Amino acid sequence: MAASLFDSTLYARLFPTVDVGRLFADSAEVRAMMLVEGALAKVQGELGVIPQEAALFLHRASMEIQVDPSGLADATGQNGVSVPGLVAAMRKLLEAPEHAQFLHWGATSQDIMDTGLMLRIRQMLGQQEAALAALVVRLADLAEEHAETPMAARTYGQHATPTSFGAVVANWGAPLLGLLQEMDGLRERVLWVQLAGASGTGAALGASAPAQRAKLAAALGLNDPGRSWHSDRSPILALASWLSRLAVALGKMGDDLILMTQSGIEEVLLGQSGGSSTMPQKQNPVVPSVLLALARHAVGLAATLQAVGMPRQERDGSAWFTEWLTLPELCLSASSALFRAKDLTETLAPRAEQMRAALTGGQNLIHAEALSFRLAEHMPRPEAQAAIKTLAGEAGKTGADLADLARAAYPDVPMADVFAPESQMGHAPEDARAFVRRVRGA
Repeated sequence: MAASLFDSTLYARLFPTVDVGRLFADSAEVRAMMLVEGALAKVQGELGVIPQEAALFLHRASMEIQVDPSGLADATGQNGVSVPGLVAAMRKLLEAPEHAQFLHWGATSQDIMDTGLMLRIRQMLGQQEAALAALVVRLADLAEEHAETPMAARTYGQHATPTSFGAVVANWGAPLLGLLQEMDGLRERVLWVQLAGASGTGAALGASAPAQRAKLAAALGLNDPGRSWHSDRSPILALASWLSRLAVALGKMGDDLILMTQSGIEEVLLGQSGGSSTMPQKQNPVVPSVLLALARHAVGLAATLQAVGMPRQERDGSAWFTEWLTLPELCLSASSALFRAKDLTETLAPRAEQMRAALTGGQNLIHAEALSFRLAEHMPRPEAQAAIKTLAGEAGKTGADLADLARAAYPDVPMADVFAPESQMGHAPEDARAFVRRVRGA
């Protein structure tokens, strides 16, 4: 099995990352860092930090020359970072020492790596936003269509009271809509430029260091935090929090679907399922299981990032390496879950007849609460509760229907609506429609 299933050709369809996966390839990382080096040179030329002729040459060449990532492996292994090897390789390929000497002027490896990472994160967020918007719209369509489709709500794995499938879908969609609405703020908190020099003081950048950072941010379409964040990983932690919450919200949906498709319940059709190598009857909920597995994986990765979120002193190699090991996996976990969930909802459909059977085929015990409140109109509430609990116990022992027992015990109490699921869903249908309105309004 591959060390990371996201890099596996064998598991590529089980955990697809679509175009996000390409953003975390070696070639994408090197290309992003080269773009940062070129943009930095251009900015420094405009500010008179380096000769303008050299700046223009370096900017143009950074977009034209090709650096093989495998050629940087030895230097990276020795230095602990890829930038020294990259700068050396670029200078060699430029074949213009009079200009190449100004490459990487005043910057440090972390400046280039962090800023290059943010260029790739920006692309990832764009792809996630499109997929998340499509998913939320699809869930709104389902919620609207099934706002009045009754089903059994379950607490502690047991029948509780009636709800509607539309309300269940709305509960899946609400946190996803919230995450979608956070994206503009997320970009402000995450997509930061990094330019602060060797130990975060900007000394080698000179007096214009703040101006260089601001212009570099503008040139690359990133935000200027107004400071160094070498040893303050707030942007990474904000991103990790958002990604883990995305994965958890999708995992909740997946977990519910696993339960709703299990034998004896079978209240939804997935439209896509997996088979067993030996049991022909199996229709396994593969995609919901993927969503739940990815959520669990994401939670662990986010916890690891939190543990190294405040590195020691001005730079902490072990914390930084841990970030490299962890952040890409988290990005791909959340992305894979999102893409799989989006596809799943396109074929997801409730089985209304099975849902109704759960409401009417369980001796009507699911209506015990509503019955106790109806009886409370004719006697004190504690007495009503005790009476219905006694009847429910009798139904459990004898197999009798609670409705029949209640009508026999209290013939003068009207109960027709109590045992009608459509009358006992409370504001579940309106919850579904309110979610639809929020989505359509957004």
